Amino acid sequence: MDRPGFMASLVAGGIAGVSVDLILFPLDTIKTRLQSPQGFNKAGGFHGIYAGVPSAAIGSFPNAAAFFITYEYVKWFLHTDSSSYLMPVKHMLAASAGEVVACLIRVPSEVVKQRAQVSASSKTFQIFSNILYEEGIQGLYRGYKSTVLREIPFSLVQFPLWESLKALWSGRQDHVVDSWQSAVCGAFAGGFAAAVTTPLDVAKTRIMLAKAGSSTARGNVLSALYGVWQSQGLTGLFAGVFPRMAAISLGGFIFLGAYDQTHSFLLEVSRKHP
Repeated sequence: MDRPGFMASLVAGGIAGVSVDLILFPLDTIKTRLQSPQGFNKAGGFHGIYAGVPSAAIGSFPNAAAFFITYEYVKWFLHTDSSSYLMPVKHMLAASAGEVVACLIRVPSEVVKQRAQVSASSKTFQIFSNILYEEGIQGLYRGYKSTVLREIPFSLVQFPLWESLKALWSGRQDHVVDSWQSAVCGAFAGGFAAAVTTPLDVAKTRIMLAKAGSSTARGNVLSALYGVWQSQGLTGLFAGVFPRMAAISLGGFIFLGAYDQTHSFLLEVSRKHP
């Protein structure tokens, strides 16, 4: 991948990430509180729905930038003919690699953000300091495995579906999709992926919010899922599915549309001013 392409992916990914995280933060807070073991109302209800936003704002640019740099690089590295049946496999591998790298940044931000969302009276920096003091650096990475295990299946569905829908739409109109068309494809792909991976999201939330030293805090995803199934059944496993679908569908529209638009714009600028 050449330097202009690298920089375009970095900047476009970061801008897309900040845009979607800040716009959809209230929906994310509602989803987290619905999934909280203490229940929606005790976790804060509709009060203080921007609690934890500083953590999201700080983490969103480098997180999304890291994902798209990795995603585009792996696609370039695994270059295949556009008509090849291996194209979906390439997109799956690129998305999976992107998630593993991005989660190194996303998880600490997510741990602080989610704890702030269910204890709105606490300040973000105070929560960050408490985690470091009580649990050390590993406390910031609590739920890393569960987050990766949520994000990889999500991306395995979302990105090949997004790329396939764009290719299908391009073929129908005989030219590359516009940014708004890419955004529509992103919304559909994101909403579908969000629905089927909600149980993994519930497990990740429970692990991140569990008390230090508890069995759930150890990060065993299957154990967390089984605990939710025993106590709340199927309803518990799909807690927050509708705000999650709404947030990620709208997020897919903003995130992937903004990424395509910014990426195309930056590449055009680099061609005009090499």
